[in-house]
Amino acid sequence: MPWLRRKPLRTDNDIRVENAPRAVAQDLYHAMMAAPWWVALLTIVGMFLALNALFALCYMATHGVANAREGSFVDAFFFSVQTMGTIGYGAMYPVSAIANVLVVAEAVVSLVVTAMATGIVFAKFSQSQSRIFFSNEVAIAPMNGIPTLMFRAGNARNNQIVEATLRVVLVRTERTSEGVTFYRMYDLPLVRERTPALYRSWTAMHSIVPGSMLYGETPASLKASETELMVTLIGTDDTSLQSVHARHRYTDDRIVWGARHADVLREEASGELVLDLSKFHTLLPTEPTEEFPYPIRTT
Repeated sequence: MPWLRRKPLRTDNDIRVENAPRAVAQDLYHAMMAAPWWVALLTIVGMFLALNALFALCYMATHGVANAREGSFVDAFFFSVQTMGTIGYGAMYPVSAIANVLVVAEAVVSLVVTAMATGIVFAKFSQSQSRIFFSNEVAIAPMNGIPTLMFRAGNARNNQIVEATLRVVLVRTERTSEGVTFYRMYDLPLVRERTPALYRSWTAMHSIVPGSMLYGETPASLKASETELMVTLIGTDDTSLQSVHARHRYTDDRIVWGARHADVLREEASGELVLDLSKFHTLLPTEPTEEFPYPIRTT
């Protein structure tokens, strides 16, 4: 579906991290869990082949495998695979003490590696990955005469996210009286922060009234302060019964003044309600007023 393939202009990983402490062994499991499936599978296969190649070199050095050709890495490698895979065809077998020691060592290594690989594959398979998406842009327009910030969240799967909760944080640069520049975060309360079930589309709204961190702001002031909106959604997948979450970031150039999202729900002549997700990202202009003199921005 085209409306699912549209990507934001920027991602959440624009910051380059330098001089961070590294703990490769401790972070290996996390890296495998975060890696795509093809990366994890290639890593497991590569480790399996590398271990067998290492043991094959050891078997070649011992000359203790019966029926293996002298100096043949291929025969030694195949014997190692049969040993690590607990296959045991019987055509090749250890005939010396040191070769039997290597077989014992490889069997122990096989147990550990198989357990680790099985655990990682099971953990990745049991992970509940959300397919929550957000509208490409945030709109600001009057709602019942009140300037309101609006964006949409949706579920790409044909199920429900139970007790879905939305949080919006405004991030901007500020300068202290001492002249120090730093980032400040402010919560933006929504008209409704929780829904019993998120099915396909949910329009979140924040009223820009006195007390709101957006009250009195303009497109120019948001750009000057490098304002960003960080949106997080947390809920429970009603199929897997596991917690799912999603995050999205809107930069100041993704905030459109004087526009609203197009209606995605319509009623057919037969009385049937239709949810048209092709309009999920569509914005419509609003008429400028004296209180809100912002036409839709052209991009």
